[in-house]
Amino acid sequence: MSYSLEQFKHFVAQTSDAPIGLEIEKAEGAFIHTKQGQSYVDFISGIAVSSLGHRHPAVVSAIKEQVDKHLHVMVYGEFVQDVQWNFAKELVELLPEPLEQVYLVNSGTEANEGALKLAKKSTDRTKLMAFHNSYHGDTHGSLSVTGRNVYRDPYLPLLPEVSFLHFNRIEDLSKIDTETAAVIVEPIQGEGGVIVAHLNWLKALRKRCTDVGAVLIFDEIQSGFARTGRFFAFEHYQVVPDILCLAKAMSGGMPMGAFVSSRERFKSFMYDPPLNHVTTFGGHPVSAAAALANLRVLKQGNYTARAKEIEKYARAILSGPGIVELRGMGAMLGLELRDRSLTQKVVESCFDKGILLGWTLHSNTLIRLAPPLTIPINLLVQTLESIKEAIEVAVNETVEKTVEHPLKSAYLKNDYNDV
Repeated sequence: MSYSLEQFKHFVAQTSDAPIGLEIEKAEGAFIHTKQGQSYVDFISGIAVSSLGHRHPAVVSAIKEQVDKHLHVMVYGEFVQDVQWNFAKELVELLPEPLEQVYLVNSGTEANEGALKLAKKSTDRTKLMAFHNSYHGDTHGSLSVTGRNVYRDPYLPLLPEVSFLHFNRIEDLSKIDTETAAVIVEPIQGEGGVIVAHLNWLKALRKRCTDVGAVLIFDEIQSGFARTGRFFAFEHYQVVPDILCLAKAMSGGMPMGAFVSSRERFKSFMYDPPLNHVTTFGGHPVSAAAALANLRVLKQGNYTARAKEIEKYARAILSGPGIVELRGMGAMLGLELRDRSLTQKVVESCFDKGILLGWTLHSNTLIRLAPPLTIPINLLVQTLESIKEAIEVAVNETVEKTVEHPLKSAYLKNDYNDV
């Protein structure tokens, strides 16, 4: 059946009035192919999801095998399912104490919601602390701890007793006190502009939470699963959270999330009353099968080294006029340009060349770079050089375009300047 973009939007609810609108035929490896025969290098990995590229053979095989066994059979936690056990066991084997038990959910925001509830239930406290410019999701609780007023304000009032501290500012940590249930933080603020936590600050945050008995939650929705050059970003710092939240690259392109903590802490979900935090589809067997295959491929391959190699090439190529800074770790990078106009021109030019880039939600001068860890080196270099060329051309332009570019996505062209 043939239909137009407008017909698609008529039936499928949208998140902006200007979606990218690519009509997808197929995706394979580092490429997305449209029905019109165009091919794009997915240099954002579906927003840090497809770290092994699209349709990795091991993931696809695991999905097909599980589909032939069973799909959903019961709400989470009631039946014993092999793929859930195998995945949770192999994930925990990669983690230090006290990260010893996994609660499987459907997405990153659901992982953060569960972590906040677990922290409040296990401490019998109610105050939550988060950080300015953070992003933890769009559901009610996750939005409550997202430090960006432009997204919060339309939904006020949100959860009470939530305070925001300044990221990387040690003097703010004294505000975490004995009434604080949890502090939630991204070791690398993703949508906030790819801002990397300072080592001394993150260690001080860990110590302060320990001293006052507050639960430290790390949101590694974007940074987890080898993207930063370590399997998890917290390993760069040797700082271990009380709860670890995961999703995105966890399951090779299938919907899944998880939060990980101690067995003792998770007991609070079992009593007073029983079943006080449940999910119907969490840990869906097909997603769990994909996640297990994805995890095994990541473990067997040297993908943390590949992430570092991607960063090495990016830093070697992306410098010069118009570029303010390239920041981040591994293959979780943010390229900051001198102004919004230049950034928009570069993103549009790259789109025309078949390179899919994106701006982060919180910055209209920062280009997100998150290629698949499986991208061939020659394609990586070629793409980085094309980005560099697009910057050079845009910097040297003297005449403004008078016709608006067809790429008008609110996700690629951030219109939020106010906060």
